[in-house]
Amino acid sequence: MIPNVKLYVDETVLPCCRTGLIAALPGLRTMLCDTLRVDGAACQFAILSVIAMPDLPRVNVEMHLLPHPDRTRDMLKSLAAEMQSLIAAVTGTHTAVRIATLVPDAYVALK
Repeated sequence: MIPNVKLYVDETVLPCCRTGLIAALPGLRTMLCDTLRVDGAACQFAILSVIAMPDLPRVNVEMHLLPHPDRTRDMLKSLAAEMQSLIAAVTGTHTAVRIATLVPDAYVALK
């Protein structure tokens, strides 16, 4: 469960794509829910303005989730590529994507 997604967008890029990113979130959630087989209420998203170094990607997407037998490395790589394409199309810039699987016994969440 818990697809926790953070989009780190360089402060020089965010003004141009803010509306597009917000509009893309429902589609991103649907993609994640369908692929990871989770309920939409399980997802959390944050778009954060950052100062990126000029020689690094202007947009970084980081997702954390709990492991599941269906979430193979190949499946997650394919999902990362889909996310990368979607966000790059919205922002008009190269996007880096990282997916980390959490250790269930070490994960604590209070909501």
